[in-house]
Amino acid sequence: MYAPPSWLMPLLAPAATLYEWAVRRRNRRYDSGLARVVRADAPVISVGNITVGGAGKTPLVIDLLRQLRELGRSPAVLTRGYGSRRPQDADEVREIEETGRGVVVADPDRVRGARIAADRHRADVLVLDDGFQHRRLARDLDIVVIDPLDPWGGGRLLPAGRLREPVEGLRRAGLIVISRSNLAPASATAGIHARLRDIGVAAPVVTARVEAVAIEHAGGACDPPDFLRGRRVLAVCGLGNPASFMRLVESLGAELTGACEFPDHHRYHRADVARIARHASNGRAETVLTTGKDWVKLAPLWRAAGRADHGPRLCCLRIAARLDDAERRVDAALRAALRSPATAAPADTPRESRRA
Repeated sequence: MYAPPSWLMPLLAPAATLYEWAVRRRNRRYDSGLARVVRADAPVISVGNITVGGAGKTPLVIDLLRQLRELGRSPAVLTRGYGSRRPQDADEVREIEETGRGVVVADPDRVRGARIAADRHRADVLVLDDGFQHRRLARDLDIVVIDPLDPWGGGRLLPAGRLREPVEGLRRAGLIVISRSNLAPASATAGIHARLRDIGVAAPVVTARVEAVAIEHAGGACDPPDFLRGRRVLAVCGLGNPASFMRLVESLGAELTGACEFPDHHRYHRADVARIARHASNGRAETVLTTGKDWVKLAPLWRAAGRADHGPRLCCLRIAARLDDAERRVDAALRAALRSPATAAPADTPRESRRA
């Protein structure tokens, strides 16, 4: 997780102040209608957050795709494809594609991606991944995900902290989801509710928990999560917030022999495989366990290195977001977004709008 050392804070503070000024100015332009906003040819549902790093957005995006398909829609996900030379090869893109629940269009230009999704893939609803700060593309529902393990990014804006914008920006949200509620103490969730009230956020607030659904092995075979109970496990991940993964693994009864943590969206190499195997051997781990977005990059290298034939097996912890008892409220928000007049827009190109 990004956290600058304390000795560097005095040097980063001026840069954070300048960044905050630029973000506030940009938001004022959109709020006042001065900045150009483009309306897509289909309703847009954005899923984002106000901090850098993992907040649990991808499991929520996957669950939203399920809900949209159950509503009879053909969704597509718009993403930048961050962390890869080719956007379509990015880890989160491949993880979402593996679910088969919707098309993924990876393009740094989200407006162009919206056009591709509607014209080429005939998508009739667009899920804008990591889109809260991407205000150029109009949206019909802004869902903001807050991680209760680190909700406010240290209280400072980039580069001095992890906030992408001042917390007052949450007033733009149409729905707030506190993710991973089962991995944090109740006091953390209560504190988030109190802070949102202080900020003046009017959007509904719901909680979601993250659940393990399967342990996937090479070749696609799966075991139930209790497969890990009592097993010696080395945890491997490249996440913005690795603590959530470690807590979930421990909650399944695994005996953690250690952890190999890599930067978020890490691009694995053969040297990484050797390092992981060495840690597993030193800790006498029976299983090397990784996340879905790490699995799509690490599993091919693990096989190529011949690790699948001897030593501890590499497995993937498959997880899902569950919306506690709030699915009706989320369903109502989705249905309202799908009634957007965007569905009546011309089918050739996105049209300009003054709506932010």
